[in-house]
Amino acid sequence: MTRKALVAAARKLFLEKGYAEASTPELVRAAGVTRGALYHHFEDKKAIFRAVAESELAEVATLINRSTSKSSTAMQALESGTRAYLDAMQTPGRAYLLLVEGPAALGVHTMKQLNGDSAAHTLRDGLAAAMAAGEIPQLPLDAVTTVLDAAFDRAALEIAQGASRTEIETALAALLQGLAAE
Repeated sequence: MTRKALVAAARKLFLEKGYAEASTPELVRAAGVTRGALYHHFEDKKAIFRAVAESELAEVATLINRSTSKSSTAMQALESGTRAYLDAMQTPGRAYLLLVEGPAALGVHTMKQLNGDSAAHTLRDGLAAAMAAGEIPQLPLDAVTTVLDAAFDRAALEIAQGASRTEIETALAALLQGLAAE
């Protein structure tokens, strides 16, 4: 329970102040725990930020998996997963934490690894299934995953900053349809 309280308080504090400005004494106060409890669960501030990012990414992956489970084709799953990703990233502060603060706090390489283990993994699996089913041509899977993942992340940031969700979704759908066109 203490770990959960720390992660929840850290999420809120990182959103309010940003990773760089949030301090561990503030985090301890916000979570209502002792400094010893913080360091029992986490090595440092970076470790607790990582736990926040992992929790957020796990939730994104869960929502994507839930949305794609009833799709009858791989392409339908990719389209459904795209909408689910955009929905998941609209949770207040999630896009900022994962796409702005995450790379700054943990580094681009670590965030790419964490994302690859969760949400981007669902995209890679969906693309592989579409290629295996002949719904899209055989392409370099890792490269296509990287490019689409970057497009989806940028789309989520744009929507979080007020861009038209409808227009962004239309553009992403066109990207996916372009893959299928051969």
